[in-house]
Amino acid sequence: MLETTIAAIRPPDEPAMAAARELQGRLTKPAGSLGALEELSVRLAGLAGHCPPPLPEPAAVAIFAGDHGVHAQGVTPWPQEVTAQMIGNFLAGGAVVNAFARQAGASVTVVDVGVATPFPATPLPAADGPVTAPGADDGGDRPTRDAPRLVAANVRPGTRDLAVTAALTRDEARAAVEIGIRVADELIDAGAGILLTGDMGIGNTTPAAALIAAFAGIDPAETTGRGTGVDDATYARKVDVVRAALLRHAPDPADPLGVLAAVGGLEHAALAGLILGAAARRTPVLLDGVIAVSAALAAAAFAPHAVAAMVAGHRSAEPGATVALRRLGLEPLIDLGLRLGEGTGALLALPVVTGAVRVLHEVATFDSAGVAEK
Repeated sequence: MLETTIAAIRPPDEPAMAAARELQGRLTKPAGSLGALEELSVRLAGLAGHCPPPLPEPAAVAIFAGDHGVHAQGVTPWPQEVTAQMIGNFLAGGAVVNAFARQAGASVTVVDVGVATPFPATPLPAADGPVTAPGADDGGDRPTRDAPRLVAANVRPGTRDLAVTAALTRDEARAAVEIGIRVADELIDAGAGILLTGDMGIGNTTPAAALIAAFAGIDPAETTGRGTGVDDATYARKVDVVRAALLRHAPDPADPLGVLAAVGGLEHAALAGLILGAAARRTPVLLDGVIAVSAALAAAAFAPHAVAAMVAGHRSAEPGATVALRRLGLEPLIDLGLRLGEGTGALLALPVVTGAVRVLHEVATFDSAGVAEK
């Protein structure tokens, strides 16, 4: 599946991009007045292969969840059980990602690709009451909405400790990548017009920092951040752990599956697969924070043209995110100092992406509106 997906990824369509640029020049506004939104609309036309591209809707958030053996190195003060507990919160609709998804009208799919501890038997109640199942009757007080959905696809209960040994075998890394591809196909087949990346995994900024350092070829001090807000001693230990792991494993950036296996996480590998699957289907994928962009580096190493499908939703406060975005040649749409993950930054950026495309569909040209040009 991985090889056939990579083979299906093609470069953007140049005639469609030229048509979008020409159309932008004829719309009732000064040329270039929409700034980065104009180039975004051009990129999305190139991805779709026609102008205007389809509106990026409906939106589907895929949250991949996994645990990490490197947690044993003391890189975070949060207990590993929080990963499973937050899945319960996602499924109950009580997390920030759920609130933002409801605002955006996006579906939420939670994928257990490597959680180490059992989920809570009963999900926590959502802040505004239970989320109804598709088609369920909520008593008429509110419109019904789809409940978040859980996909059970656990490859193994957490990675191994990357400070001691490879986090995954190559077969395990491949399995996680292919889960991401299958999720992308399923969501697109169900009608999604844009995919949004989400993640959950206590300790997952440590493998993200290792992945970014490996693919960018730079010192881990430049890619490692404070994650959930660790103190100075924990931060220094985290940098040392990442640096030692890279020295131990010497991952080759030309071998993305090997890099994911050596120092990645199951959710990172699955997110790389989601991006590849979206690119093969010429569907945009809106990237969230540092976990997503570390996975995007792996996807780009598998298939350089996959970058054409990527839209950077926001700039995470984690320093590795800026390194990865620069490496990918992507400019984030918003910069709010976010570092939550879950898909929250991508959801906040979603209206920007939709607006960029809607302009091509709905704004009149100077000729059609009878407006004089300069």
